[in-house]
Amino acid sequence: MKQICIIVNPTAGKGAAKKLLPEIEQVIDGLGLDYEIKFTDHPGHGIQLTEEACFEEYKTLVAVGGDGTVNEVINGMMRAKQKNALLPNLAVLPVGRGNDFSFGMGIPQDLVAACQLLANGNSREIDIGFVKGGDYPDGRYFGNGVGIGFDTVVGFEAAKLPPYIDGVPAYLYAALKTIFLYFKAPLIRLDIDGEIIEQPCILVSMMNGRRMGGSFMFAPASESDDGILNLCIAGQVTRWQVIGLFPQVMSGTHEKNPAIKMLTGKAIKISAIEGTLPVHADGETICVAGDALEVDILPRALRLVSP
Repeated sequence: MKQICIIVNPTAGKGAAKKLLPEIEQVIDGLGLDYEIKFTDHPGHGIQLTEEACFEEYKTLVAVGGDGTVNEVINGMMRAKQKNALLPNLAVLPVGRGNDFSFGMGIPQDLVAACQLLANGNSREIDIGFVKGGDYPDGRYFGNGVGIGFDTVVGFEAAKLPPYIDGVPAYLYAALKTIFLYFKAPLIRLDIDGEIIEQPCILVSMMNGRRMGGSFMFAPASESDDGILNLCIAGQVTRWQVIGLFPQVMSGTHEKNPAIKMLTGKAIKISAIEGTLPVHADGETICVAGDALEVDILPRALRLVSP
């Protein structure tokens, strides 16, 4: 039995994962590590491959791809954990479009440096989130965060862009387009550990990591092992005010903006009083027009290979 199982999404980063695989193999071979590679070939396949791998006595599972690939691997591991599997460590080689999970967890964005972590033996416990509602009435796990509203629609629009518009420029282009598509904030009821807030919200981000969309630092103070979610709530603002928020959120200085609330919580319930909720978790669509959601944090649920 090999010690490391590498799960590769060959379409991640618009094909970058497949192109970079020879380089990844060369580096890992040079480290003298014993591994095998499994490829995903359809959405959700990474969940299945991971769950099966958790019962095959690997010491480490490596997600090669972007945030979507990592999300599938996390969901596979958590499903296996529910079935009492002795879980391996999770590792990530970031070759996707946003790589927000790996950034927030302190994993090097340089591919060689990320590969070298596999040989150093270091790991730490991290929290994992769980969201229930929309297209997932039984729930879905997440590592980085859940977004409601504006940033979800940005993700929808970024996914429509041609391959030559990629990375941060893709998200910025999509964000500018979204200003004209999604500008009336739904009236939302938030129950955060029993504290109730009712207000129009153009955006609600619930973060275990720190960044979304490759550049938007919704939760610069977030810690991934503190057992809490960091919330960024934006009220109704004008289109021009949204544009003004871009540089603040990208630099993580938006907390001082009067339209922003920065809160923390462990168990969060969200419902739409007026309007609907477009929702994503780690960039994966939870619903296009939902009406209710529950989000919880599971303290120190997985071990992550890290510096």
